[in-house]
Amino acid sequence: MKDPVHKSVLANGLRVVTVELPHLHTGMIAAYVRAGSRHEDPARNGVSHFLEHLFFRGSEGYPDGRAMNAAVEDCGGSLNGVTTRDHGYYFSPVHPERLEVPMAVLGDMLARPLFKEVELEREVILEEILDEVDEKGRDIDLDNLSKRALFPGHPLGLKIAGTPQTVGGLTEEHLRAQHARAYGARNLVLAAAGPLAHARVLDLAEKHFGRLRPGEPLGDGPLNGAPRGPQLIAVNHAESQMELQVSFRAPPEEHAYFPVLRVIKRLLDDGLASRLQLQLVERKALAYSVGAGMDGFTDCSVFEAGCACAPRKAPDAVAEMLRVLGDLRETDVPEDELLRAKNKSRIWLEFSLDSPAEMIGWFGAGELLRPPAESFESWLSRIEKVTAADVRRVAHAVFRRENLIGCAVGPLQGVEKKLRAAVESAL
Repeated sequence: MKDPVHKSVLANGLRVVTVELPHLHTGMIAAYVRAGSRHEDPARNGVSHFLEHLFFRGSEGYPDGRAMNAAVEDCGGSLNGVTTRDHGYYFSPVHPERLEVPMAVLGDMLARPLFKEVELEREVILEEILDEVDEKGRDIDLDNLSKRALFPGHPLGLKIAGTPQTVGGLTEEHLRAQHARAYGARNLVLAAAGPLAHARVLDLAEKHFGRLRPGEPLGDGPLNGAPRGPQLIAVNHAESQMELQVSFRAPPEEHAYFPVLRVIKRLLDDGLASRLQLQLVERKALAYSVGAGMDGFTDCSVFEAGCACAPRKAPDAVAEMLRVLGDLRETDVPEDELLRAKNKSRIWLEFSLDSPAEMIGWFGAGELLRPPAESFESWLSRIEKVTAADVRRVAHAVFRRENLIGCAVGPLQGVEKKLRAAVESAL
């Protein structure tokens, strides 16, 4: 199979990646920037996310924000942006024959924002933050709670959107400084995927992103020490259900343990036959929603499992989740179950070849955060080498009592003591 991935670097240092997928009928473009809450001072927490919002208010070439977005939509696109803990990205689906306007708009909004209507956008963000807190201002977002506990005193523990206090203190000067610091070409990757020729993408990148100044890439500060577990972070919240999550710090993608953790994730959460669904829902009716996932950074990752359940069932549900994880430490996974998990990894990869969004995420974000982005063949090779003994060894190394952070949000009356006991006696 001919390699569909093509890479070039502009004179200003911008990396351009195209995944040529001629069998598709739609494309996707995205600009990835290494700027997230990890790269912020605590006093300026939320500045990356605030700046993301402002880009959509207008640029020098497209001063009216509504008209700017409409220009892309008229070509079949839809501009959007996301800020995460360690990067941000701006993307749009594209019609393969109407690529220039979306590229022109994306390039101009990132290079020449007008910083318009800062106060209006501040109010929008403050409203957005309210979704993560209760009426007393306490955080009820499981991801925020777990990351703060997993990375105490470290920027990875900061909230992506910031707090009402930090967002309220951000000025136009702070936003302009963040733009000057982070939005240089060397801190960006432009990615495209679909029925798009690299030569065409590169030509439009030169035309519309060539005005970006080179700048310097941002780096990730060193990790701090892991917290000592087991810990339970519990927030009383008047809801009809309890949300539970257990989290563990784990090695980064380059580590030999990482592909094993990918297999473990599939063993736990990949359809009705996976272990969390089977044990917590089908066999014991302890929860109605279960899941597992991984959050990867350049120097570590986080492995998470969670569920939503009736408050009275919460102690048994968290105990069962941890028992299922513990089983992976003590007993070899049957060969047929392991083979199924690895086969589904291959199938997922084959499916992703029909998704321009998956492709730009893999190769665009990969080029930004972990260059060179790993090839399909390399990734599959690492997955296919995983053995039952590897699963036991990695589960034993990661799913440790001292590495466990539990979070619970919901009605705690009558169950908090049992919840703490379940977490503290696990593994």
